[in-house]
Amino acid sequence: GDVPRVNGQLAVARAFGDHSLKTHLSSEPDIRHVPINSSIEFVILASDGLWKVMKNQEAVDLVKSTKDPQAAAKRLTTEALARKSKDDISCIVIRFRC
Repeated sequence: GDVPRVNGQLAVARAFGDHSLKTHLSSEPDIRHVPINSSIEFVILASDGLWKVMKNQEAVDLVKSTKDPQAAAKRLTTEALARKSKDDISCIVIRFRC
């Protein structure tokens, strides 16, 4: 999917600290508390290099089939490259339960 961009230029996560876009940004973080309960297996933290070429459910399905979180993150980045991602790809998988 497409990623929201500040002033059509920088992905939101990369825009912080960019002086030329300061008028379009707030330095106040949006913080949410999400309780981790027994229904939450893992979280995927990834850059737009992954999300531009992979749907959320595709990533979830891949991680569910790979128990080791490091191996799951590697599989996600490898799949993004196979799908010809043109952006930087960063990915962390945090597993709460197996």
